[in-house]
Parts: sequence; C-alpha cells; structure tokens
Amino acid sequence: MEEILLYFALKYQGDFHAIMTAIENKEQVDKDEAKALKARLKAHYLTILSPLYPTSLKNIQCPPFVLFYHGHIEFLKEPSIGVIGMRHPSDYGLYATNHLVKGLVEHNLTIVSGMAIGIDGASHRAAIRHHGHTIAVLGGGIDYIYPKSNTDIYEIMKDEHLIISEIPYNILPKRTDFPKRNRIIAGLSDNLLVVEAQEKSGTMITVGCALEQGKDVFAIPGRIYDHGGCNMLIGQGAKLVNKVEDIIEDIY
Repeated sequence: MEEILLYFALKYQGDFHAIMTAIENKEQVDKDEAKALKARLKAHYLTILSPLYPTSLKNIQCPPFVLFYHGHIEFLKEPSIGVIGMRHPSDYGLYATNHLVKGLVEHNLTIVSGMAIGIDGASHRAAIRHHGHTIAVLGGGIDYIYPKSNTDIYEIMKDEHLIISEIPYNILPKRTDFPKRNRIIAGLSDNLLVVEAQEKSGTMITVGCALEQGKDVFAIPGRIYDHGGCNMLIGQGAKLVNKVEDIIEDIY
C-alpha cells in the first residue's frame, strides 16, 4: 500500500484531493510509470502508513499522504514550536525573532517554520546560529529552493536539519500551495509563536490551523498603533510574550 501511495503522490504531485480520488476510484498502478516516477525522486519519503509518520499530522485536515524530505527525519519526534510572521518584518521583529529563538533552542525546542523571506527565514537562521534544530516546510517541491535568497540555509538544512514538503521533485510553488503548506507547519508544531503579522495574511491562516488543532498561540506585542496582527491576537486570547520564559512556563 505504501508503494501505491507513493505512486499517486508522485503522479499527482502531492495533491491531496487528486490522490484521494485515485484511491477511491481504485485507479490502477502503471508499473512502468511508477518505476520511472520513482527513479526521478532525489528525496527520501515517508507515507502516512509509516511508523515514523507524525501522529499530529494524521489529525489535521487533509493530512499529506506522503512527506518528502531531506535531512534528519528523527527531528519530528522532538518537542517543537512554530515561529512565523511577516515577509517584510521590522528591525524589531527580526531582533525579537533572534532573541526568542535563542532562548527556545536553549530549552531544547525544535523550531518549525516555512522558509519564506522575513520571519520564517530569520527563525531558521537563528536556530542554526544558536546550535538548535530546525524544520522547514516548503510550499513547492522538495528540491525547489524558494525564495532563492534562502539557498544558503536550504543547503545547510538539507544535511544538518530537516526540510519537508508534500510536493515532490523540483516543482515551482503556486500561490495556492502556501496556504496548504501552512496546515503542515501548524500540524508539526506543538505550539505557535507569532512575531509580526498582518491581519489578512498567510501567518493568520497558520494561526487558524493551529487553533483548529488545539494548539496554544503566543504573540509578541506590536506598537500601540499596530491594530491588526499580533495585538489583535493578544486581544483575542493569545498569550503575550515579553521574554522566552513567558512561553517556557506554559509548555513545561
């Protein structure tokens, strides 16, 4: 069954609904095509039937049938926190990310994010800089580096940390792939920290996924005239974070 799931995941490039339709319709496996598709695969993979597949992902909406990955899959077993935020953060947001991630990895938390520009990339870099572990969930294919400005951390993480995608190969991400990616970030994170965010953004989609999954959300306060984003989340019940201990005291 695992080989069948892999075949459909490769054939339909990780599209959950297309894979589900193929399974429900009992679509036949073309053995020659399956062999050719697998020969193109450079990454490792994990199916939903594997003992190593994270239980937390099985409980999310539309769980990935196959996870493609580079790096240390055992990092999925470690206590984790998602760190997310704006693609164009302020200097304050970047400083806060580095400062808090340093404290989080010192408490043996693995940092999960999406390798986007801005807070995502800053959180991965901070985890690497401070000798922690970090997991990136990509929006595109597992072998497609996006954005190219994060090539340096991609190359480090594929060997020393963990990179994951439900999309195989060197496939350019579509706009619709990023909201799908966000459900996986939330699913792999025990809790979620929001550094800076706009009221209508991918960050808020991830927050919504985390809340649906019963995760705690932490937020760094913004300036008094920042009416959306983190201030709004805090007003709605997210825990205000001034220092790393504000997170640690809640999760340990």
